[in-house]
Amino acid sequence: MLLVKTKIAPSQIHGIGLFADQFIPKGTVTWRFCPGFDPTYTEADMLSMSEAAREQFLKYAYYDKELRLYVLCADDQRFINHESGSPNILSTPKQDVAARDIFPGEELLCDYNCYDDTYFNRAGMPQLSNLALSAY
Repeated sequence: MLLVKTKIAPSQIHGIGLFADQFIPKGTVTWRFCPGFDPTYTEADMLSMSEAAREQFLKYAYYDKELRLYVLCADDQRFINHESGSPNILSTPKQDVAARDIFPGEELLCDYNCYDDTYFNRAGMPQLSNLALSAY
């Protein structure tokens, strides 16, 4: 569940991105997994989806290895984009924290590998650099 004001907009990184709609001080928890709000799915649930639904699902879900479940953020958190070099959001499967002060209009970026090191393989993409991802 997002805990700060955000908006979605076109991203120069990839497709649609998640942007700060307020000043976010360093150390602020920006998102937290919330059971009951963020739905979870088993591997069997995911495999029972139609191919088209599964493709969309895998684009936005992440796999929580501790829960052994897929989590689909119920809010716009699912639009956060990947940055492996110096993300402004530090992520775990359970929460995101601002790595530095983030200003209104700045895109929120995290390293997907910090909470789901299987994302790129599941999504059918090789491990992409930020430069390659922005061209994807």
